[in-house]
Amino acid sequence: MAVTRINVSLDEEHAARLSRLAERLHVQEGTVARSLLSQALEEVDPDPRQIADLLDRVPGARDRIAAGLADLDAGRTVPLDEL
Repeated sequence: MAVTRINVSLDEEHAARLSRLAERLHVQEGTVARSLLSQALEEVDPDPRQIADLLDRVPGARDRIAAGLADLDAGRTVPLDEL
């Protein structure tokens, strides 16, 4: 089985919860995070409406989208084929 490594940033509150959970389970935080993320991905509904609802719950997502669009309008972006 191929393994892909990703980095996930948590806010302070969620990082503390993860740390407490890992401590209670006597395992590394990464082990708990990997298990929780794998379970969540298995349970996610691929229905596009559900995905849109999920994305709407990402903190600051709408602000980042607006900022990205403003950068695009102002010419502060680089086309992918120029990277």
